[in-house]
Amino acid sequence: MKEKRTQSYNVGDLIYDANIYDGMNTNLADLQFYKQWLPKNKDAKILELCCGTGRLTIPIAKEGYTITGVDYMASMLEEAKVKATKAGLDINFVEADIRVLDLKDKYDIIFIPFNSIHHLYTNADLFKAFNAVKNHLKAGGLFLLDCFNPNIQFIVENEKEQKQIAEYTTKDGRHVVIKQKMHYEHNTQINRIEWHYCINGRFNSVQNLDMRLFFPQELDTYLKYSGFKITNKFGSFDEKPFNNESEKQIFICKQTDGIS
Repeated sequence: MKEKRTQSYNVGDLIYDANIYDGMNTNLADLQFYKQWLPKNKDAKILELCCGTGRLTIPIAKEGYTITGVDYMASMLEEAKVKATKAGLDINFVEADIRVLDLKDKYDIIFIPFNSIHHLYTNADLFKAFNAVKNHLKAGGLFLLDCFNPNIQFIVENEKEQKQIAEYTTKDGRHVVIKQKMHYEHNTQINRIEWHYCINGRFNSVQNLDMRLFFPQELDTYLKYSGFKITNKFGSFDEKPFNNESEKQIFICKQTDGIS
């Protein structure tokens, strides 16, 4: 009889160290995209799920919008609150699991940015999150999300050897070098990514960055099954149509089942 193996999927604690996270994630290519899909009415209510340290939340709030940011990691939200205070902004940041979110409110637009749905490892988790979005979306409101378009060739190449993917200095003075190795699990569609951290010239740790991959027709079907109509699907943040060469899957959706 075969021994039954249980798999644990996660993101390492060091990856959620706010200063290390911010040092690596300085690209704001997605900000202008999300801003241009915001309602013209500044009284609109906006909900960002998986907001991290406020990389998008804070610039949107600076535009005069009322935005609520939700994240599961307290350490990320603490940094977001510090940034908001420094910017003179009053933003509601909520620590919560988006699969069971219940804010007792409705929003004109909800978005899940920065590939965050890749950390919903099972279909059950994904459907719970989509249902939470529906429960918080006003009638006629928009649901936006972005994620990777799986690249099997890229995965195969990165399974062969460890490669350096980042080098930077954090605002608290740590010099960080990250090398990556990955292994794709075909049965679960989870890419088991290892980030090997060297900090201030010394090896620090190996941190997991496990990501569930969603193939294009699969994710289209899951959204429709969950009661959303895909009104636009782009392959990049400059709104080029999604095609075979697209690195991203970017969705603009509305509800189709009458839930308001």
